[in-house]
Formats: sequence, C-alpha cells, structure tokens
Amino acid sequence: MPISRIAIGNPSEFGKADALKAALAEFISMLIFVFAGEGSGMAYNKLTNNGAATPAGLVAASLSHAFALFVAVSVGANISGGHVNPAVTFGAFIGGHITLIRGLLYWIAQLLGSVVACLLLKIATGGLETSAFSLSSGVGATNALVFEIVMTFGLVYTVYATAVDPKNGSLGTIAPIAIGFIVGANILAGGAFDGASMNPAVSFGPAVVSWTWANHWVYWVGPLIGSAIAAVVYETFFITPSSYEQLPVTDY
Repeated sequence: MPISRIAIGNPSEFGKADALKAALAEFISMLIFVFAGEGSGMAYNKLTNNGAATPAGLVAASLSHAFALFVAVSVGANISGGHVNPAVTFGAFIGGHITLIRGLLYWIAQLLGSVVACLLLKIATGGLETSAFSLSSGVGATNALVFEIVMTFGLVYTVYATAVDPKNGSLGTIAPIAIGFIVGANILAGGAFDGASMNPAVSFGPAVVSWTWANHWVYWVGPLIGSAIAAVVYETFFITPSSYEQLPVTDY
C-alpha cells in the first residue's frame, strides 16, 4: 500500500539549498499560473463591464488556465517537479514521492505565490477586484464538494500516469500538456458551477486579497480528498513495488 511509503523527512530540509530552490520554483510557477489565470478573469470582467458570465467567457477561462498551467508545470518540472498545486503535492506525499517537510515548504511557497500574484494584479489593474471562488446560484456546498473531488481526482490521476509513474517512459515529455489539458477540460465541466478550482492555492490567493471566505473550505477539502483517492488508486493498482527500486522519495 502507498501509505507505507509515507516519509516525514528531517527538519533540516527546511534549510537545505535544493529544497529551498525547489520551493522558490514552486513560488514562481504558481505566480505565473495565477497571474495569467486570475488575470484573464479580471480582463473578461473589464471588457464586459462586470457583465454576466457567458459560454465564451468560460472557454476563455479554460484556455488561459490550460496554457498557463502547461507553462508553469514545464518551467518547474526539472527543479521541483512542477507541482503548482497543494493538492498535487499532497497526492505525491500520500504516494511517498515527497517528504512531509518538503511538502510543507512547497505549500508555503505555493500559497505565497498565489497571494503575491493577486496583489500584483490588483496593483497593475488600478485596484480591480480579484474575485474569490464562489458557488453559482442553485449550487450547494455538497454539490461543489463532489465537483472538486472528482475534478481533482482526474487531475492528480493524470499527474501520476504521465509524470510520476516510473514506467511512463517518453510519455513524461507530454506530462505538462496533459496536465494543462485536464485542467482546461475540467473548467469547461465545472466552471459554471463552482469555478472549478482543483487547487487550494488558486482559491487562497483571491480569497486573501479580496478577504472573501464564503465556502472557502470546499476548495481545500474537495481537492485534498480527490488527490488522496487518486494517489491511493494509482499506487495500489498500477504501480508495482519493483517500480521503485531506483526511485528515491523526492523524484517527483
């Protein structure tokens, strides 16, 4: 079982150069992703004078997030693994691919990257609102929770299949594209209902800057549950113990 591979790590990791470089890479990747993704939503609101959401707006959000995530994962892949998502980091931890200590460093960097991106957007746009994720009319917290669990399961399962699995071979070269595509597709599916976050850090930045916390817990609990399920399923059924013979705990 993957749980047996969970590693706490050594507190000294907080001061190691490679861990700090990886955390910095996560910070920069998250800043790039949130600035482009959240920024595209702000641009849409400006162009429509805060008009109602439209199918074209949903497609634009899907494309901007897919493109930005593809780049953010790519530029961080060789340094930190390109997690760009606390839920992905949590899934990697559940599967034993990252220690708890390094995972906490990643989380701090990811959350800070999101907050800084939203602050920069607020400054750059002359004070326009960085809208927090929220539930659409008629959508309850339970509905949104299911959406976030399922969508994040798909995302983390894709991460495992294309980037984590030691058997992926040349498939690993298209991992950033696949990860960006599944996020874009999930936004098309869930964006009209709860914003389709799949990423606690992406939800955290706008919530901090706008200081809006209604139903914010959904955007943490859902992605973390979906991530854990994906990690356990993939590790249990598709990765054999022999696959890890040459795989150190921090390879992803």
